Amino acid sequence: MSYRDAIAIAARSVTRRLGRAVLTVLAVALAAALLSSLLIAGSAARTRVLDDVSRGGPLTGIRVDAAAPDPGSLDSDDPPTGRPRAIDDAARHRIAGLPDVRAVVPVVVTPIQVLRPTNLPAPKRTTTSRRRAGARRRAGTASGGSSLISDELIGVDLARTNDVPVALEAGRLPAPGSTTEVAVTDGFLARFGLSKADAPSLLGLHLQFGAPRFFDESGGATLRHSSLRARWTRMEIVGVAAQELSGGQFVVPIAVAQAARRWTLTGPSAAIFGGNASPYSALFVIASSLGHVGSVRAEITNVGFSTSAPETLIESVQHYVHVVEIVLAGIGLIGLVIAALGIANAMLAAVRERRREIGVLKAIGARDRDVRRIFLLEAATLGCIGGVIGTVAGWLTARALAGVVNGYLAKEGLAGVTLGVPTVILVGGVVGATAIALIAGTVPAQRAAQLPARQAMGDR
Repeated sequence: MSYRDAIAIAARSVTRRLGRAVLTVLAVALAAALLSSLLIAGSAARTRVLDDVSRGGPLTGIRVDAAAPDPGSLDSDDPPTGRPRAIDDAARHRIAGLPDVRAVVPVVVTPIQVLRPTNLPAPKRTTTSRRRAGARRRAGTASGGSSLISDELIGVDLARTNDVPVALEAGRLPAPGSTTEVAVTDGFLARFGLSKADAPSLLGLHLQFGAPRFFDESGGATLRHSSLRARWTRMEIVGVAAQELSGGQFVVPIAVAQAARRWTLTGPSAAIFGGNASPYSALFVIASSLGHVGSVRAEITNVGFSTSAPETLIESVQHYVHVVEIVLAGIGLIGLVIAALGIANAMLAAVRERRREIGVLKAIGARDRDVRRIFLLEAATLGCIGGVIGTVAGWLTARALAGVVNGYLAKEGLAGVTLGVPTVILVGGVVGATAIALIAGTVPAQRAAQLPARQAMGDR
């Protein structure tokens, strides 16, 4: 019997039992859709989280402090710093030229006085509103009712927000060249008992910032006769952001922070505000990949600066993401196993129903392998059709889920997920479903092939 004859017999068998064939195809399609959608979603998540990290990004960032490394500290993610050491342009360019360094973003942090705002919105009523209102009252009590708030101004190149750990929660970040815009942080919300739900209501409010500076009024005899004054600037809140650059609560373009820092450090008591006259308070260095974070930290330490990076945290995230991938793949494979059992059951039923047909085929000269081939072709056809339908359905399902996820990410001010066309998963889904169908049809096909012609004919 030729393959052409076997294919024709298998196709005729499928069409004669169309209802059972449709149900079998649907079982395979559902399993293939489940597996392919889970794999596509897992692959997209890995691309968004880990592959972006491996190509370099904020999570591969290394904070370089304006201080020498502490020779007595243990190797850790956040070791204590040594003596102060200035970071100037020469040091920044030297670090930028190290191997496996993708980008270097300077950070300037300077002390600031803020006039306590009086027109803040009332917190929205939530289950924790009472607790936050208490925090708001305590904030006022802790400051002794002072009209001034002491905090830090964080200056960074806001044209490179993709390279720094700053995530927008409401509004927008200040324009890179603006001198009148500021973004406040979660710490500012917490200071006044506000929640993230209150963040949009802060947009458009104005704050008065004063760069502090001591003026010597004793001719250099003693600081007791120095007076503290501030150079005041009015800024508009244009956004609320979460940041991990410093403990400050106000993010501005780096030029604004540099101007305030220069004003403060030219006073006679600059030591009161930190004493380190470094042009940059810190550098945020982006390694070319996650695997190079450790080596870049070692090179920067050899240059003479203290570093910190969440290496342990990122490695833990990688492990957990891999575990999630294994779980998702396992769920999909369980679906395929269930579909394979369905195919095997359908094929065994077909063998029982077609014993006479098998007997006739053998009586006219069909060999065991010819009968086996017919049933395997039938199983492969059902698996292939189900695989094609299921894989395409899984891809469409993953795209629909990506649309929902991208809507959420856009609302949070984060970059969306790009699925593309995962050719390997699509082809693998069809081939895998066909292969599993062949495996599931092996036992029924073998049973049909070993059925004696006389027994098959005599049973009917």
